[in-house]
Amino acid sequence: MKNFSWGHGVVIALLAFIVFILSMMFLFPNGQKNSEMVTDNYYEEELKYQDVIDAKKKADDLQEKPVYSQDTQGIKITFPKEYNNSNTTVKFVLNRTDDQNLDIKKSVQLDASQSFTIPAQVLKVGNYTLRLSWTKDKTDYRMDYDVIWK
Repeated sequence: MKNFSWGHGVVIALLAFIVFILSMMFLFPNGQKNSEMVTDNYYEEELKYQDVIDAKKKADDLQEKPVYSQDTQGIKITFPKEYNNSNTTVKFVLNRTDDQNLDIKKSVQLDASQSFTIPAQVLKVGNYTLRLSWTKDKTDYRMDYDVIWK
């Protein structure tokens, strides 16, 4: 057997580096598929973000906040009793973190029990971000919830 020299060490190090780079190229990108931006108009919405911050702060200061629950019918969002269709407009955006095609965006009317339901038929198994915004007596509010639909 020949003696091991520094030239052999350089060749082995170079081959190990090449194997490492190739494994990074072929193994790790598989976990990053379908990573999309939350919105197409990112920069325009960033300029308006102070309004979102103010609306979230107002929602955090509320004594009673809207709550959501999940069952076989879907996701039900229930507002406190003093909310009604005459003084409240409600919008929600349900963002799917891995597929923009599964996003849901709607304006809704509250029913007699001051709630509304997002039906299970439009939901797919996975993680969502529920962005709930409403205006009550000309004051804007917003709350964000992380939802795991199973």
